[in-house]
Amino acid sequence: MAVAEKRDYYETLGVERGVAADELKRAYKQLAIKFHPDKNPDDKAAEEQFKLVSEAYAVLSDPDKRRRYDQLGHAAFDPARGGTGFDAADFANIGEILEGFLDDMFGRRGGASRMPKDLRYNLEVSFEEAAIGAEREIEYERHELCEHCKGARSEPGSTQPECPACKGRGEVRFQKGFFATSRPCFSCDGSGVRKEAQCKQCSGRGAVPRKQRLRVKIPAGLEDGAVRTMAGMGEQTPAATGDLHVHVKVKPHPLFTRIGADVLCDVPVSFPQAALGANLDVPTLEGKVKMRLPPGTQSGKVFRLRGKGLPVFGGYGKGDELVKVVVEVPAKLTDRQRELLEELAREVGAETHPQQQTFLDKLRGLFE
Repeated sequence: MAVAEKRDYYETLGVERGVAADELKRAYKQLAIKFHPDKNPDDKAAEEQFKLVSEAYAVLSDPDKRRRYDQLGHAAFDPARGGTGFDAADFANIGEILEGFLDDMFGRRGGASRMPKDLRYNLEVSFEEAAIGAEREIEYERHELCEHCKGARSEPGSTQPECPACKGRGEVRFQKGFFATSRPCFSCDGSGVRKEAQCKQCSGRGAVPRKQRLRVKIPAGLEDGAVRTMAGMGEQTPAATGDLHVHVKVKPHPLFTRIGADVLCDVPVSFPQAALGANLDVPTLEGKVKMRLPPGTQSGKVFRLRGKGLPVFGGYGKGDELVKVVVEVPAKLTDRQRELLEELAREVGAETHPQQQTFLDKLRGLFE
């Protein structure tokens, strides 16, 4: 890339010219992790951006190089213009710096992670349990600190436990062109501790898997997809303990559909019931109740039963039950039933079906 086309190093890192060394380091850390090839495989644009931010930091993190850059800009490193030149050797310490960032961020140094890991558990509950509340016992597995070595990974009292091949990192790095790649250390099986000094109970891992039983409270009114976080019930490390996130799945109900704190229930009725009125047995979450169906009720009419819905989650009061009336038309008729219906059809007039008459009037208006 020509000198004139090169982007300003400060602009590349997103910092001001007078930025302090620690702020410069933080800015590079964020960008280097964002564009690192391990995080963006086969992404040439990210790889190129990683090179640019690493080049900028290699210059600005060195006081002498930064002084020359502030005076002359990119020309300070352009041999054609009298500069000192700038090659891959100037990046020698960047990989070490970045690996240190990653170690601190993800806790990779020393084999076992120092950062606690959160766990996820999927819990399926019934519609009724979510509606009225419940308590469920769950069983899951988590890694807990080894009681023998207390997470140190080495036998208590052992001297020089650090693996010499990886220097306690649990992995070894290889230079691959501009970038460094890593793999678990074969000498210590990724533990960071010499095999001879590894804890005999956890094999140098610092933690062992154990079954856990835990009671989880399902509050009344909990919605499908809600997450209950159990603090401190995730995996353990010497530094801290992660959390357990219980993801709640509410099974569908054969009769009820949830709408916020309300529940909807479709109730089928016969034509005579809708026309003449009736007393209906309507199911609710608390059992059956009687509901009066007025004469002349139309299909699709919704009635509201106050306070028969779900508890308002995190609040006060309860929602309602919405009862939707569905008029059921007979699928099969006997000869006598057909005769009676035909007689009824001859008897009823337009005033008996006001909605139908209004529709016919609108239809005629479209074509006249």
